[in-house]
Amino acid sequence: MTDSRQNDSRQTDAEAGVATPVAQQGQPSTHFGFREVPTQEKQRLVGQVFSSVASRYDLMNDLMSLGVHRLWKRYFVATSGVRSGDQVLDLAGGTADIASLLLPRVGARGRILVGDINAQMLRVGRDRMIDRGLVQGLEYMQLNAEALPFADASFDLVTMAFGLRNVTDKQRALGEIRRVLRPGGRALVLEFSEVKADWFKPLYEFHSFQVLPRLGRLFAGDSDSYQYLAESIRRHPPQEELQAMMERAGLTRCSYRNLSAGIVAIHSGYAV
Repeated sequence: MTDSRQNDSRQTDAEAGVATPVAQQGQPSTHFGFREVPTQEKQRLVGQVFSSVASRYDLMNDLMSLGVHRLWKRYFVATSGVRSGDQVLDLAGGTADIASLLLPRVGARGRILVGDINAQMLRVGRDRMIDRGLVQGLEYMQLNAEALPFADASFDLVTMAFGLRNVTDKQRALGEIRRVLRPGGRALVLEFSEVKADWFKPLYEFHSFQVLPRLGRLFAGDSDSYQYLAESIRRHPPQEELQAMMERAGLTRCSYRNLSAGIVAIHSGYAV
């Protein structure tokens, strides 16, 4: 990310006549893509993005990853260490992609609670699972990852795939994940990260900021949401920083594994 790109993003909004929140002096602020917005506004803005793309979530991920997200998710679940009978919380679970992969692994004695802050995403996921006949062992709850409505030590595994970068206070959310894990329980975060291969970075930048918004406009009639999603990836903490945040949250044995040259990374940590 460079300052010039941030300026370009704001100029584009202004030229388009889009009214966007601006953080006032002395008011807490955070980033929404490349824009600085009042902290209390980010949740609403992110909600608008995912309400817009909820019915086209698979298309969104296919456009962003050229379809490889399906392989990432399968690997994420295959290496999760989840066992039969486990109690699992899938945060930002939305359309239940991860939950559907976890369900056969937890078995009849297990339970997966799909949590998402966006009601439309939850409805899409629930309806999709019902259509597939996947009902037993699945529950759905609208919730905020920064304030989980569960007692301490409630889950054996907490997963979060492609959701942490959209959370306003990531450190608080990681602390909540740690709180609701049972001793020995595992936190797993799958998220877009920092590309490590120098030769690939220009191609990735071109796809993210030139191709992706155009594909969003062409296939989904929504370039702005896809522009935000690309920007949110660049503002997300890179691998080492996110690992340090998980450690500050009280998780132990924290580590990460890069996939596809660091386009995404799987972060892992354990409760004690």
